[in-house]
Amino acid sequence: MKPSPQKIIDEAMKLEPTTRAFVVESLLESLDFEEDFSLSEEWTQEIRRRCEEIDSGKTALVDGETVLSNLHNKYPS
Repeated sequence: MKPSPQKIIDEAMKLEPTTRAFVVESLLESLDFEEDFSLSEEWTQEIRRRCEEIDSGKTALVDGETVLSNLHNKYPS
């Protein structure tokens, strides 16, 4: 008997936020039908380091609109 999607969601919602993010990322990656490409070990480590900084709050994300606005202010045309 397969568990219902709602039951899976309910159980997943009990997980810590970082664990839920990992589960979501894994599920989304499983939907990627394009051919995988290889990453060097250095890039893999860098990606993990950056994700950990974001997850820990050490680094804050900035939305694209803010970035573009800052660039336009810094380099007016």
